[in-house]
Amino acid sequence: MSERTNRGAQAEGPTRRQAIACVAAAIGGLAVGSTESWARAWAKAEGGVSRTAEAIHQEIVFQASRKRVYAALTEAAQFERVVQLSDAMKTRMRPGAPPAQISAEVGGTFSTFGGIIVGRQIELVPDERIVQAWRPAHWKPGVYSIVKFELAESGSGTLLVLDHRGFPDGDGQGLLDGWNKNYWEPLRKYLA
Repeated sequence: MSERTNRGAQAEGPTRRQAIACVAAAIGGLAVGSTESWARAWAKAEGGVSRTAEAIHQEIVFQASRKRVYAALTEAAQFERVVQLSDAMKTRMRPGAPPAQISAEVGGTFSTFGGIIVGRQIELVPDERIVQAWRPAHWKPGVYSIVKFELAESGSGTLLVLDHRGFPDGDGQGLLDGWNKNYWEPLRKYLA
């Protein structure tokens, strides 16, 4: 095969050697019961694209207007009242922790739960959508996830759709518990 033809064949997919390495790694992973090994081997053969990333999707209905829910999530004084009703207040926040600081501007920063959650506002569409670069302060520096809150009318209330993506593998269950205990339960109480 000419060098030119050989380069063209490689551009179409993994080489035979890459495919064999992928299958060998996958079989080894299955032998020890690890689907992670299979996923890593497959991602390597596909140029490093992971197809196994965790994500959180929740749909919660609040008996309040979209305007009121949006304000509770974007106005520091209101969100601080939500924080005071949260599980984090009882278990993780230190006495004298700073109050919530939330910028109302795209590109502005936020710090909530006494600095436990920090980030930057990416998109703010009043009463409709909030998108944030979001992270717990204990994650490695520079690691951010994307949180999107979509608000839609639901009868006399508001349907809030949360999509949380891009967080470190293995953090999904802890984050899901945090959303429920530190956001949805206290927000429901606050809006009642």
